[in-house]
Amino acid sequence: GGGIYGLAGAAGVPVALLRGSPFQSYFWPSLILLVVIGGSMLTAALLMALRPRLGALVSVGAGVLLAGWIGVQVAVIGFMSWLQPTLGVVALAVIVLSVMSVRRRSTER
Repeated sequence: GGGIYGLAGAAGVPVALLRGSPFQSYFWPSLILLVVIGGSMLTAALLMALRPRLGALVSVGAGVLLAGWIGVQVAVIGFMSWLQPTLGVVALAVIVLSVMSVRRRSTER
């Protein structure tokens, strides 16, 4: 949702927040959010349904990407929304649950 919102112009979000970042507008960070973060999460979810062993590994990576995204976001623009810590917790949960799934699946062989 955030990627689409940003690509649509991020109405009400001042571009001045990007000062100190390599971006002049919300286009590139929104595209990265949509494709890399959203895409990795969607891929992980689909793989968990279709190929759970691979899905568990991809889910670990998707969780790490989300955690990194939130960390960089807070470092660049600061704490701006309750969504930042919420998504940080979600990222941690994805990582922990995915690692648990990888371990469980490795003992099933």
